[in-house]
Amino acid sequence: MAGPIERAENLLTQLRQKHEFNYQRLTDGLKLMAWGLFKKVVIADRLALMVNQVYADPADYQGIPLLMATGFFAFQIYCDFSGYSDMAIGAAQVMGFRLMENFRRPYLAKSIREFWGRWHISLSTWFRDYLYIPLGGNRVVRWRWYYNLFLTFVVSGLWHGANWTFLAWGALHGLYLVLEAATASGNGPKPDYPNKKGPPALKRLLQVGSTFALVCLAWIFFRAENIAEAWYILYHSFSGFSRSLEIMMDPTHDLQVAYRFLGYSRATFLLSLLLLSVLLGVELMQRQQSLRRRLAAAPAYLRWSVYNLVVVALILLGVFSDTEFIYFQF
Repeated sequence: MAGPIERAENLLTQLRQKHEFNYQRLTDGLKLMAWGLFKKVVIADRLALMVNQVYADPADYQGIPLLMATGFFAFQIYCDFSGYSDMAIGAAQVMGFRLMENFRRPYLAKSIREFWGRWHISLSTWFRDYLYIPLGGNRVVRWRWYYNLFLTFVVSGLWHGANWTFLAWGALHGLYLVLEAATASGNGPKPDYPNKKGPPALKRLLQVGSTFALVCLAWIFFRAENIAEAWYILYHSFSGFSRSLEIMMDPTHDLQVAYRFLGYSRATFLLSLLLLSVLLGVELMQRQQSLRRRLAAAPAYLRWSVYNLVVVALILLGVFSDTEFIYFQF
């Protein structure tokens, strides 16, 4: 009911099929469910400790805490949404059903357009097929194409809730895509280097970084309680940056005080950074091949070491509070 928005042509035919036991399919589904659970209770719910504290009363903070909370929320909502999707897809796979991929490493996208090709794929393709294309898509005059892009994302914002914050979030992404389309040159893929200045890796890093920054800016409006709070966070994230940095770098301040200033204990803060490093490492590894495929080809001792490590991490590091999935709110 709340998994990836599957198409009838794919799902209904599977309901009529006979599903036999398959060991490989079963273990693949369980692995995906375990990874989804890890993302939810170990990463997302831990990051929520700081995000909820800062966003509950943002007027108490400025500078670094606001920037950190916004960055952490970007990963919280990703691990929450994709974690739930992984668990739903994995559970379906255990029972013999194939559901579409819903997230494909969105924070490694080099543009906003690519981001939406990787983020909540079942929803973004639904809006593409049932709103954007019926409006005319890009097969219209240029101004109408921009209008179609913008309107589609405004509606997608309202789909999340009748709130000005969601409307602003959708409008921002619509504006990003209009500007991206208006400034794009040429129609086909560009040849790779050597004619361009700078190393390809550096260019990709800048593209990924700037895309992530724009997405985080929009997340402020998505997470804030109202537009006034969103504007406060946006303005004071930078106006108070130097003061918050001064407090954290002041050698006369106890480190524990500095980390409490972030709304976190030092251990929880460092653990959160470690968990995000693990997430990024897994995402980068999966650019070449699925981690499940890699583990399947690994020696038994290595496979089971990883499986046991994930289970132990779930037990020891999971935040088992009464926290529902953000996914369920929409």
